[in-house]
Amino acid sequence: MLTLSENKRYFLRDGKPFFWLGDTAWLLFQKLTFDEAMVYLKNRAEKGFTVIQVTMVHTRDYRNRAGSPALIDDDFAHPNPDESPDAYWPMVRRIVDEAAKMGVVMALLPSWGHFVSSGKLAGEAVDAYVDFLATRFGDCENVIWLAGGDVRGSDALDDFNRIGARLREKCPNQLIGFHPFGRCSSSQWFQDAPWLDFHLFQSGHRRYDQIKLNQWDDKVDAETYVGEDSYRYVQHDRALTPVRPVLDGEPSYEFILQGLHDPTQPYWQTRDVRRYAYWSLLAGAAGFTYGSNAIMQFWQGVEPGAFGVFETWQEALHNPGSMQMTHVRRLMEEIHWQSGQPAQELLPDNTGKQYEYNLALKTDRALIVYTYTGKPFSVNTQSLGETDAWWIDPVSGGKSYFGRIPAQEKAHFLPPDRRCDQNDWILLLKKPQ
Repeated sequence: MLTLSENKRYFLRDGKPFFWLGDTAWLLFQKLTFDEAMVYLKNRAEKGFTVIQVTMVHTRDYRNRAGSPALIDDDFAHPNPDESPDAYWPMVRRIVDEAAKMGVVMALLPSWGHFVSSGKLAGEAVDAYVDFLATRFGDCENVIWLAGGDVRGSDALDDFNRIGARLREKCPNQLIGFHPFGRCSSSQWFQDAPWLDFHLFQSGHRRYDQIKLNQWDDKVDAETYVGEDSYRYVQHDRALTPVRPVLDGEPSYEFILQGLHDPTQPYWQTRDVRRYAYWSLLAGAAGFTYGSNAIMQFWQGVEPGAFGVFETWQEALHNPGSMQMTHVRRLMEEIHWQSGQPAQELLPDNTGKQYEYNLALKTDRALIVYTYTGKPFSVNTQSLGETDAWWIDPVSGGKSYFGRIPAQEKAHFLPPDRRCDQNDWILLLKKPQ
């Protein structure tokens, strides 16, 4: 069972620190057979993923691969009562139970957000549907809930609060968050909501220069645009009270169009996935959610795809970004990430903007600094004392020791040169053993 740490900064599982390494698998229940779902979950579990984010009802007339609908007559107040093994809800429960055996937590969205904002899931239908979900999944120790679903909380504030409050009442032992619209955080609407356990933000899929694209996902003027600076959401939400864990629940997906809509635009690359991960984690996030364009929609290669998808989900299983997330979790656990505090004050010359900005995290075991550009930087090591130093390659996960660093006001570091267009590095400083 997942709970919150005493300081409310990170998650616990059975009383031990739990690192949220998530994957977005929104359409898993609709697009995959049971056997395919097992392949996907085994792949993710072996790479160290700990959380899978899935939508229970994503589109109208939502059916699984066996043709069984989630709802009767498209009515949330009447979920499909069929109890045969391949029926919708028994199949979902089987997948959730198998995930538990693999040590994987399922972050379940009762529905995609547009059903709530359109009034389809509203009022008394909320109570009937949430009660049904609580009866079927309220006893699952590997389930947490995400209200929302790519939507602003203000689009249906009363009904989202009703969903959250009803989940809290009926599933008192399961954690609850809110998955917001792009470039938004749950803190914008639910900072004081008693049902909310942690903050989730969606840093989104746009570049620095893609402020307005005349598309449905343009931001309203009241929302601050920070471009790709995902760490700014963490910094903002960590400063709020009451204190809650914070994490990026949807950054730019690996191999999705920059800005989503225009096929003439380039794709987000693996190096961008790494940057989003380390930027948010070194700012003090409680975890990170990876995403793949092909996997989030489980594209089979036959039906029309979205957002420029060009590979099947089976091919995307092996994309390098998902493998590099293994290194992310390993490093965070090695340095005792749960004791970490952002340490930007130890980077005296860190005046660069956008990609030139470096992030630092200090824990009770180490200091790490992430540089996306691989350019020289300095660290104030006076408070650290003498330390051993390593370069960590976030591509391979390899560590390379290069010496002992004395305590000094400005220790200068020059990252290795990979001699390619990807030269991000992590500096690791630890007290000598």
